[in-house]
Amino acid sequence: MAETKEVAREEAKAAQEAQEMERALRPAIDIFEDAAGITLQADMPGVSRDRLQVHIDRDTLSIEGRADISVPEGMQALYADVRSTRYQRSFSLSRELDGDNAQATLKEGVLTLRIPKREEHKPRKIQVRTE
Repeated sequence: MAETKEVAREEAKAAQEAQEMERALRPAIDIFEDAAGITLQADMPGVSRDRLQVHIDRDTLSIEGRADISVPEGMQALYADVRSTRYQRSFSLSRELDGDNAQATLKEGVLTLRIPKREEHKPRKIQVRTE
């Protein structure tokens, strides 16, 4: 009976640890708008290009990445402020944005995403003629 309780405790602990590991961090994001579109900058330290996914599906932008935090061989972390290595964030996009022409760059842990406005939503100058 005692062994059964111990096994159940260990299974519950393992399930809780797995759940904590899958929790996602919400990266800090700055969003700027100009006449031509928007620019998002997301802080995602430790995320490499091959561990980053950026998707635009209709009017939803999804950003997900996994940080690669290495622990030196023979060592074990005793304490960690950050328990999850997964970043995740999603946004609803305005229909005036052109997700098909979005461009993304990753430099020193900062993802920069540029999404232009559709041509029909960009401001345009109207030529005035004299008669």
